[in-house]
Amino acid sequence: MELATAGVMAAMTAGLGVLATVIPAASALTFVGAVPMGLVAYRHRLRALLGASVAATVVAFALAGTGALAGVWAGVLLGGLVGDVRRRGRGGFTAALYVLLAVPVLGVLVDLLLLLFSQTRQLVLDSVANSVHGAMEMLAGFAPFADLAADVDARTQTMIDYWWLTVPAVVGVSLAFGTWVTWSLLGAVVHRMELAAAPDPLQGPATGQQPGDDTVAPVPVSLERVGFTYPGTERAVLTDVDLTVRPGELVAVVGANGSGKSTLLRLLAGRAPSHGAVLRPGSSGLGAHGGTAMILQRPESQILGVRVADDVVWGLPEGTAVDVDGLLRTVGLAGMGDRDTSTLSGGELQRLAVAAALARRPALLLSDESTAMVDAEGRQQLVALLGELAHTHGIAVVHVTHRAADTVGADHVVHLVQGRVVDAPAAWLSEGARPALTPAPPATGRPLLQLRGVSHTYDVSSPWAQRGLAEVDLTVREGEGVLVVGGNGSGKSTLAWVLAGLVQPTAGQCLLDGRPVHEQVGAVALAFQHARLQVLRPTVGADVAAATGTESHPDWSAVGEALAAVGLDPLLTARPVDQLSGGQLRRVALAGLLANRPRVLVLDEPLAGLDVPSQRGLVELLARLRREAGLTVVVISHDLDGMEAVCSRTVRLHRGRLSDEPRPVLGEARR
Repeated sequence: MELATAGVMAAMTAGLGVLATVIPAASALTFVGAVPMGLVAYRHRLRALLGASVAATVVAFALAGTGALAGVWAGVLLGGLVGDVRRRGRGGFTAALYVLLAVPVLGVLVDLLLLLFSQTRQLVLDSVANSVHGAMEMLAGFAPFADLAADVDARTQTMIDYWWLTVPAVVGVSLAFGTWVTWSLLGAVVHRMELAAAPDPLQGPATGQQPGDDTVAPVPVSLERVGFTYPGTERAVLTDVDLTVRPGELVAVVGANGSGKSTLLRLLAGRAPSHGAVLRPGSSGLGAHGGTAMILQRPESQILGVRVADDVVWGLPEGTAVDVDGLLRTVGLAGMGDRDTSTLSGGELQRLAVAAALARRPALLLSDESTAMVDAEGRQQLVALLGELAHTHGIAVVHVTHRAADTVGADHVVHLVQGRVVDAPAAWLSEGARPALTPAPPATGRPLLQLRGVSHTYDVSSPWAQRGLAEVDLTVREGEGVLVVGGNGSGKSTLAWVLAGLVQPTAGQCLLDGRPVHEQVGAVALAFQHARLQVLRPTVGADVAAATGTESHPDWSAVGEALAAVGLDPLLTARPVDQLSGGQLRRVALAGLLANRPRVLVLDEPLAGLDVPSQRGLVELLARLRREAGLTVVVISHDLDGMEAVCSRTVRLHRGRLSDEPRPVLGEARR
């Protein structure tokens, strides 16, 4: 973590130092460049700051020569000083004292350097003298300022003559001003980070092995009367859970959103329970070769490599033999080893996360909704793969899911209700007969959103160019609901970003009311695949207020109306967002989007990761918004149940190309 942070922050400081050198009148960026270094000093050890300093110096010198070094060194000095003071919990008085002590030392040091490098000193002083003289000559052209210009020119020459006194004075003023700016900027950044910070759900003491036993042996693992309550909360997430997972078993964990499924996986991964005992032969070995591997709900949160093949082996000990091509074939990514991971769809990222987990040859594989972002065909393949890993390769597999079909072939099905294990009812396993919803009427409004010959290629004109869309023509009418379907990698998410104006296509036009939509960002609102990525404030009320533009002086009546519009109790305004269920998070994100009154709402996989009641509630909400508010809706989804209540037309994407399909596709997809 220290190395990664130092590397990223060094790159930022070096980049700002280079810009301050090559862009006229941009020297103020030097002070901004101190903030990344301040974050390193604030959060990590001195060695991390030293490493970041060396890296920033080398990069800046390689890009802009010696001119950028002064800016980088200033950033290191200011950031290191302020970050260290803040890390120690001291105030501005301590920082001011450090400045007073540093000024004479730095002044003498700079004087010695200028004395030693006389030619450089003369070049710098002549440059200053010429710049001031030229400016004063221009000023002297205005009669009222002639005397002032002559006086400034003379005083400047005197200061240059006594450079050995002037330089320490300039260093002192610059250091004091820079420290004040850095203190203010770093304080604001640290405050925002602390507001947004959420506790690491996997952080906590390891459990299950004997003291001093570092042997990686995660299975068999037994939970005996286990309970868990997150720090700072009173409600238990798990209560009296008994469970045993043995090698070669596939265990499916089902239950509603907020029932404790993900928390159960965290305990199996090694976190200590609040009550009860977790017993296993050795350590869980989370992330270790032969230990425990996790596939998370959000695959992008565990994708680290730039290329697909790099990510598969990321973090493995050097020399570890891995059949990368074979693993990619196993998860349905054959031939994609050289693809840039940033060009992968959500489903492809999920498959890659599975491949990376398998590269560690785990004894225990924990899957947290790993099929949520995968298309129907890929979902069947992944579920079959999980069963094969358990029954053929002897890996203990625990798979969390909302889908009854994913439990077929499982050795055990664990049903959680409000943190307790109950018998899984047969009705839940079959998902029963869902009541029919009223089909959405076809739209008769005028054309609102139009795509004309839209194509988009990632990394265009490079060896890694990847086509996302090809010659797409689509018209969405005012008040219409359109469903976009297609397999993973077909271009659905790319289409969503183009529709929202967040990606400008490499060819063709995307128009809203006849104008390019990228010139009207916000008029088309985009709900991301993972709602947590756009819920950015610590509480529900603060997030919706920020979306409505009233964060500094919240209009609580407007916030309450926005929450009520999406079916949430306005009393939730004080609730921390990290205590919300998946369905509640999506509704909060929608409340913020709808508060800005968009012309069109685009939803990318809105039902992924939601239980059946939450899915139905969201579908009914979208149907009501379209019916009562006349909202134009574009839904991109693998989950089609109930979508006939929202969308009256279906189009299919295949390899970036779009084709209209007849209305019965929705009904066939449901069956």
